[in-house]
Amino acid sequence: MRLRRKPGITEALKEFAGLVAAPRPGGGWSGEFGRPAPLHVELGVGKGTFISELAAREPGINFVGIEAQPEVLFQAAKRVTARDVANIRLLHFDAGGIVDIFAPGEVRRLYINFCDPWPKKRHAKRRLTSGLFLAKYRVIMAPGGELFFKTDNAELFAFSLEEFATAGLEVRDVTFDLPAGLDGDVMTEYEMRFRTLGVKINRCEVVFP
Repeated sequence: MRLRRKPGITEALKEFAGLVAAPRPGGGWSGEFGRPAPLHVELGVGKGTFISELAAREPGINFVGIEAQPEVLFQAAKRVTARDVANIRLLHFDAGGIVDIFAPGEVRRLYINFCDPWPKKRHAKRRLTSGLFLAKYRVIMAPGGELFFKTDNAELFAFSLEEFATAGLEVRDVTFDLPAGLDGDVMTEYEMRFRTLGVKINRCEVVFP
């Protein structure tokens, strides 16, 4: 669901200079962080719960969170600021152009959590796990790079597993009912809400050759 644009949101995001970054044509994100480190990217940061917790746990990783809706990005920026973690940059950007802002082989891991399922068949190419997007990820992923995927939508998960197989990607640790509190797993705000409703969480890890 797309939120109505709030007046002044672009100016409000300027309050988070240094955290909300500009796109970097061609990549080179180690320069943005001022250090070389593995780069992990979350597509669709929501309110920032997931990426801020990950960054706090893994200070040796550079994290970039991409969000297409500026109102949502503003909420994420507030949360990241409250956590006081320095190894995150947030980006107002459409994931469809992802190959333009990361260099080939620059990304070590992608996180896709509870993305829009685009349930209508004619919108299948818009799904972030469609073959169209997987081809883009293949360009920017480091050899052996990983995609960690979570969704509450069983139909999207089945579609995604088929797309991963068609693309020749290795799929591991597939679960259709992710246990709560799994070691090392971080919940998003959506996941917390779904679990209170008894909704099962689907998850898998995908490896790029």
